[in-house]
Amino acid sequence: MRAASVGSPNVCKLGAGFETGMKNKQQAGPTVRLRNSYVTTVVSIAMVLFLLSLLGLLILNARRLGDYVKENIGFSVILKDEVREADIVELQKSFDANPAVKGTVFVSAKEAAEELEKELGENFLEFLGTNPLKPCIDIKFHAAYANPDSISKFEMAFKTYPQVYEIYYQESMVNLVNENLRKISIVMLAFSSLLFLISVALFNNTIRLLVYSKRFIIKTMQLVGATRKYIRRPFIIRGMLNGLFGSALASLLLLGVVYFAKKQMPEVLQFTDSMTIAILVFLIFLVGMVLSGITTILAVNKYLGIDRDKLYF
Repeated sequence: MRAASVGSPNVCKLGAGFETGMKNKQQAGPTVRLRNSYVTTVVSIAMVLFLLSLLGLLILNARRLGDYVKENIGFSVILKDEVREADIVELQKSFDANPAVKGTVFVSAKEAAEELEKELGENFLEFLGTNPLKPCIDIKFHAAYANPDSISKFEMAFKTYPQVYEIYYQESMVNLVNENLRKISIVMLAFSSLLFLISVALFNNTIRLLVYSKRFIIKTMQLVGATRKYIRRPFIIRGMLNGLFGSALASLLLLGVVYFAKKQMPEVLQFTDSMTIAILVFLIFLVGMVLSGITTILAVNKYLGIDRDKLYF
């Protein structure tokens, strides 16, 4: 068999095919790298937003837990034995009309004795021969009013009622609860501020790295006469799209965590309802798109105003 000559059609076709393959590979290389950079940016944005959403969920649950504790502080208005039922009803209505009062419950002397008997595990009435307990009205205040100063004012005001025998509440517990909640709030505020600054810095660096890879394109467009507004527009659109996709991914991760937590540890999120989750998801999209737009504008403006010689540094 005779060997094919160098100029034969088969060799030419082989060479043309090799050149075409190399060109396609060279063209596909930047496209793949560009796609990978967008995916990396979206994932980075999603992780930052997911971290911020978990922080928001923690803060909301901690606040509601604090309100729940404050609204369940015991405050009892003990009544006199000779108080008539009509006077008790009128007094309870006057308490309910107070904007600071969340709710009231009337406990008769007999009901109080039954509750105490359950707690002690024995019938103390047989030993005493009479019921020493008095009827009372248990009051629960709204969290904003469940503090030592407000409760002291209510104590002074309620004592003036002629039906009232005395006021009972654990003042030391009220002070302890409010003091501990204040300390926890300060610590959480400091931690949240630090974590928010770190998240924003990570967010900003992610966007800046993406814009940095396009710095030569920005400068080339500027050199051929493109306006700043024209150059910024596609970057802002792309940045907001990245924020949108990142927000969607972060929302899915948040919903997954909430679903898993409610299945495995329902007591952890007992103060979280669907409205809270909806607000968090809305905030994720809002923060994601706003931060993406702002950081993109700042990053593009930096390279619009930079000298051409400094693009390589």
